[in-house]
Amino acid sequence: KHSLRGGGRRRRLRGRFPTQPLARVMAPQTPHPQAPQPPPQSQPLQPSSSLQVDTGADQSSSTFTLHNEDHTIGNTLRYVLNRSPEVSFVGYSVPHPSEPKMNIRIQTVGPPATEVLHTALGTLYEVSSHVLDTFEDAVVTHRAKQTSTTETN
Repeated sequence: KHSLRGGGRRRRLRGRFPTQPLARVMAPQTPHPQAPQPPPQSQPLQPSSSLQVDTGADQSSSTFTLHNEDHTIGNTLRYVLNRSPEVSFVGYSVPHPSEPKMNIRIQTVGPPATEVLHTALGTLYEVSSHVLDTFEDAVVTHRAKQTSTTETN
């Protein structure tokens, strides 16, 4: 029989864990009182997200790198782009979980990929604004019902 979960026996990890209590091992390191402290740096605030564009031979195919983004925006943006008739291919990847960036590849049937991405981001903004408004209305309605049932009791 083959298992669908993958195989192999579980190995025992005897002797691979510290013998000290966990609280002691995980205790935060406090700096030495006489250790020099680094001076506070006053750097300008960076935007939470930035964009790099790698255009192919023509403008109908491009790879965009979004910094400080992950699967949340990647999958949503991929879905919105897939619904566009101008897009022939779209895919995204997060190169590594510890790297805060996402690559999205767009190939179109004619218009420049940057315009298609701009349109998709506008659509995504409108959809998320609608979802937020609907949620806030539902919260107000729910709280009104709660206060009316509390007052009648």
